Amino acid sequence: MISTVEKVLFLKSIELFSQIPGEDLVRVAQIAEENEFEDGQPLMREGELGDSMYLIVAGRVAVKKGEQVVVELGERECVGEMAILDSEPRSASVEAAGSVLALKIEREDFYDLMNERPEIAQGVIKVLTRRLRHTTAQKPPAPQPEA
Repeated sequence: MISTVEKVLFLKSIELFSQIPGEDLVRVAQIAEENEFEDGQPLMREGELGDSMYLIVAGRVAVKKGEQVVVELGERECVGEMAILDSEPRSASVEAAGSVLALKIEREDFYDLMNERPEIAQGVIKVLTRRLRHTTAQKPPAPQPEA
């Protein structure tokens, strides 16, 4: 079991929360629920309505579109942050690639936090923007029609 102090130190090491003072991270730590996953176990499935995000404490996860692994993420990274901001279906599946320990934050609790601390919303926007830029940079340019 991860103590509140350990959760705060962990949260401070994640970019999403790095600009938030430690005393404010206590509130985040209190709503973050510890979850363990075994190899191949899903954290979330593509198409389901998302209501939570996960912060990877230990281990690695595979992000998949269909059966294809898009990216692997590891410690101090987050998944599900897009679905926690809206009610749209999840854009990808995420499953454990080995044993995984993660902190889960529910949407309702997260909304309350963003209302209290706008910089949390700013952190989420930075993460999403970076991922979008990274994904866009990896895609080959679309073929141009011949004139």
